[in-house]
Amino acid sequence: MVDHAATRKKEKCSIMDELTKVVRDYIVKEYLEEGDDREINETTPLISGGIVDSFSMVSLKRFLEKKCAIQIPDADATPEAFDSVQRIVALVRRFQKVTA
Repeated sequence: MVDHAATRKKEKCSIMDELTKVVRDYIVKEYLEEGDDREINETTPLISGGIVDSFSMVSLKRFLEKKCAIQIPDADATPEAFDSVQRIVALVRRFQKVTA
C-alpha cells in the first residue's frame, strides 16, 4: 500500500529545499566576494548582516520574479522580507500561490 499523502509531503519538502538552494546559491554567487568565507544558511541575516544592500535587493527581486514566474509588488519587497533565505522563500511561496 502506497501512502500518497506522505509522498506528496516529501515532494513539497524537496521542492521547498530546491527553492531554498536556488536562493542561497544565488546570494552566495552574486553577493559574497571571492574569499568571503561567511556561511549562508536559511536564517543568516542578509540585509541586517550587510550581505545584501538595497541595490542588491532589487536585483534579487528581479531574479526571483524571472526564475519563479511571479510578480512581487514593491510594497512587499521590504528589507524584512529579504533579510534571510527563509523569509525570501516564504515570500516567493506566497506569490506562487497567488499566481497558481
